[in-house]
Amino acid sequence: MRYADWNNIRSFVQMQLEQAIKLIESPMFSNTSRMDWADLGCGEGLFTNALSNLLVPGSTIYSVDKNIQKFKEAQAEGIIIKKIEADFTTDPINITNLEGILMANSLHFVLDKKGLIKNSRLYFKHEENFLIVEYDSDIPNPWVPYPISFQSLEELYGSLGYQSIKKIYEQPSRYNQANIYSAEVKRYL
Repeated sequence: MRYADWNNIRSFVQMQLEQAIKLIESPMFSNTSRMDWADLGCGEGLFTNALSNLLVPGSTIYSVDKNIQKFKEAQAEGIIIKKIEADFTTDPINITNLEGILMANSLHFVLDKKGLIKNSRLYFKHEENFLIVEYDSDIPNPWVPYPISFQSLEELYGSLGYQSIKKIYEQPSRYNQANIYSAEVKRYL
């Protein structure tokens, strides 16, 4: 591979990371204390990496995926990454005392979204914080079998007693006619 090709690849990866950070940047990260988060359906780790850039050193991220071998290590210094190989939709996951759960392009693989959200309540320390990244569509396709638009997300979490459901960012998708949105969802105990 030529040097120029490697620089183009590195530039593209950096651009993806910057876009991922922008999608999940939220006021909840203004906290200067260490926090524990889970990234459910982490895939190769792009959003784990983005999250690691928003947390303070000493924080922990539990990166959960059924094929954890694809996971690439996060870059931020001082963040503890704990990889867990599990199907977050069906397997019990032994994590507790979380400040938040990130689901970036993973909720659209969950048929029983209500059941998953109810079961995830066991993972939280106090209030329940979710960061969601999804396509703003309710029309399924082979790659997004159970999509959830922002309006449907509001209805879903609202029906489960979550008091705050806010869209925090939106951008056009390269793969779909629908935009990609990110949302912050909170339930105060």
